[in-house]
Amino acid sequence: MAGDPPARRPRLLVLGAGPAQLGLLEAARRRGLHVIAADRDPQAIGFAHADERAVISIDDEPALERLARAREVDGLVSPGADWSVGVAARIAERVGLPHPIDAATASLATSKARQRQQFGLMGVPQPRVFADGEAPTYPCVVKPIDQQGQRGLSVVHAPRELDAAVAASVAASRGGGYVIEELVDGPEVTVNAVSVNGDFVPLAVTDRLTADPPAHGVALAHAWPSGADADDAVVAARAAVAALGVIEGPSYTQIRLALDGPRVMEVAARLGGGHDAELVEAATGVPLNDLALDFALGRPIGPTLSGSEPRAEGACVVFLVAPVGELSSVTGVEEAEATEGVVWVRAYRRRGWLFGPLLRGADRAGAILAVGASRDDALERARRAAQAVRFEVDADPA
Repeated sequence: MAGDPPARRPRLLVLGAGPAQLGLLEAARRRGLHVIAADRDPQAIGFAHADERAVISIDDEPALERLARAREVDGLVSPGADWSVGVAARIAERVGLPHPIDAATASLATSKARQRQQFGLMGVPQPRVFADGEAPTYPCVVKPIDQQGQRGLSVVHAPRELDAAVAASVAASRGGGYVIEELVDGPEVTVNAVSVNGDFVPLAVTDRLTADPPAHGVALAHAWPSGADADDAVVAARAAVAALGVIEGPSYTQIRLALDGPRVMEVAARLGGGHDAELVEAATGVPLNDLALDFALGRPIGPTLSGSEPRAEGACVVFLVAPVGELSSVTGVEEAEATEGVVWVRAYRRRGWLFGPLLRGADRAGAILAVGASRDDALERARRAAQAVRFEVDADPA
């Protein structure tokens, strides 16, 4: 009727407003949701896509719960970040909000140590874990149990390096915990999937192309379709996701394909943090960000998972790396976006940002999403576009 107040838009609280959350924030805005984004960085790039911004750390669970209650949100979501998956699940349980996973499942999914224990119990193939006091074989990997993006991770080649690596992991860990694992050789792939009523639905298996040391494990590109054995990867990912008890929602599984079979490196019960959802949609047509929104709001998952035809023969995300120094300007973005096959170009940082050497995922400066007639064609287009993007820095800021 004329004069009736407008219908209240559904309110969504998004934990994080950095590069890893951009795709979901954009999708939420397109859906007409009222978006409340929380991030400790007042200059977070994703705030541009939010109706409300809250400068709150995603580690500050009490403050986030107060925000959720005060704003009477209809759902909350943690895309692209591990620790806040548990924060979101616990808040959802206490406030009575829909959420794809419960707090117990989130506890397994956000601890590398608990994952390893659970995988061992359930027979999921994984790297060997060395117990406390057990002498590891070399090379081995030392990493915090509760971090992501290669924070605090070290590859140790000799016993004399072990103590320093453990100290680095302990310092990076929220709770001081770490694990020591064998170093698994072989190509690395990721399995992007969703689970609906316990049915594991793989959407895309991508090659994870990583940087050379010392940036061990930092992705420089994700490329689809994978050139490796996707079937073996899917079987391993399905077993790992089931072992953690994930029956609803998106998952992102990293796997090494060793000569004697796959090894599950870790599972994240969330969207991938490297624009994986956008890559999945560009490659397959499945709107993974929109599915994550439906899960967060407790809405039924529609027919978008079935009958979707691939949109491209090849697709990729290539990450941009800036020189070390203080950022003064970014140029060439429009030129890069005009490159054939390029879907978008994103520069993450603003003037004044201080770039260090590439050591972890957060050190990347931007990304390019591209499609092509093949995996290699998409990569060639994205890398050609990347040459046009220039990060001007002051290498010796005052």
